[in-house]
Amino acid sequence: MSDLETKPASNTPEGAQVNPSNSKAAAWFSHVIADLGKNGIFVALIVVVVLFSFLTDGILLRPQNISNLIVQNGYILVLAVGMVMVIIAGHIDLSVGSVAAFVGAVSGVFAVTWGLPWWLSIILSLLVGALVGVWQGFWIAFVGIPAFIVTLAGMLIFRGLALVVLGNANIGSFPAEYRALGNGFLTDLFGEFELDPLTLGVAALAIIALIVQQVRTRKGRAAYGQEVEPLVWFVVKLVLITAAIAMFAYALASYKGIPVTLIVLAVLILVYGIIMNRSVFGRHIYAIGGNLHAAELSGVKTRNVTFWLFVNMGVLAALAGLIFTARLNLAGPKAGDGFELEAISAAFIGGAAVQGGVGTIGGAIIGGLIIGVLNNGMSIMGIGIEWQQAVKGLVLLLAVAFDVYNKRRSGGR
Repeated sequence: MSDLETKPASNTPEGAQVNPSNSKAAAWFSHVIADLGKNGIFVALIVVVVLFSFLTDGILLRPQNISNLIVQNGYILVLAVGMVMVIIAGHIDLSVGSVAAFVGAVSGVFAVTWGLPWWLSIILSLLVGALVGVWQGFWIAFVGIPAFIVTLAGMLIFRGLALVVLGNANIGSFPAEYRALGNGFLTDLFGEFELDPLTLGVAALAIIALIVQQVRTRKGRAAYGQEVEPLVWFVVKLVLITAAIAMFAYALASYKGIPVTLIVLAVLILVYGIIMNRSVFGRHIYAIGGNLHAAELSGVKTRNVTFWLFVNMGVLAALAGLIFTARLNLAGPKAGDGFELEAISAAFIGGAAVQGGVGTIGGAIIGGLIIGVLNNGMSIMGIGIEWQQAVKGLVLLLAVAFDVYNKRRSGGR
């Protein structure tokens, strides 16, 4: 065998040595680029926040405005949680705005007209939302009518029923405990401070839990011989995330503390994050969206999964309607207009795939926050609603185009 055959190929010039520091820097840089790619939607949120902070002369990041962002967009974020699950399974729901309006109207009858206790009114309203989900889930899962058609019909049916229940009039005002769902703060329960100690305490616990979870995950990956990012980048990421949480908590503590809506959202994100990532039901949703026929051959009861998926969407639409009604202290015939478009946009901007099988709860929440920041920032700047709609439509188009581009680049369909 000749020397040409046995000598390993190398791009390094003869006599040159590879600088270990250069290779480490290259590895560190590649991990940074990879992480930014995987967390592109989070980076996009930061860019949007920084941009509008500059354009609004810092008004966007004032404590009161940050709190208002959560309260004003809470119902859209609730809908986004359910909508991304529906989209992952390869379906769509156009009825959520009408369902929210219908349930808000029904809750007005329960709490105001009939004078039922506020807590019973909320429970009964959520049950009504579940029944709506049963109705739509039956036609989609067991009759086989496409979700687009069923929910389009539902958008008309439940908008009409909302008008029937209200009689083309408004219902208000609601009990104070009911209104707290959309406008309440925990400081209303524990008293007011210059800096709310409860908010700061919760933030401290969240930061500690985050650090412990990240460190344990890193150690676990290392123990199994999996690749982990360089320690410097790992620490930098933790510091940045911790700083963001601390700044957010300080802003809330400086105003009125933790909004009740934020508590509801935190519970939903935690519960549905576990469902989608660690439960059989969540894996089945991804399987159905990825390849329905393969999921059926694998023994997944696709009809049952689809049915319960829309029951869940009905409950979340009802919860969104309750939050919106509580925030306005009014059940009106125009409630819910455009909610479905905002929720669908949040899911797609957050990384859900048009074909199904891809998406996360966290991504949908960040997508919803991007829409909320766009709405809030442009309103502060005095931009008209017509341009706001145009900008949001452009952002949605670019988000979906980016998803299509990524699939083509990776060899997907």
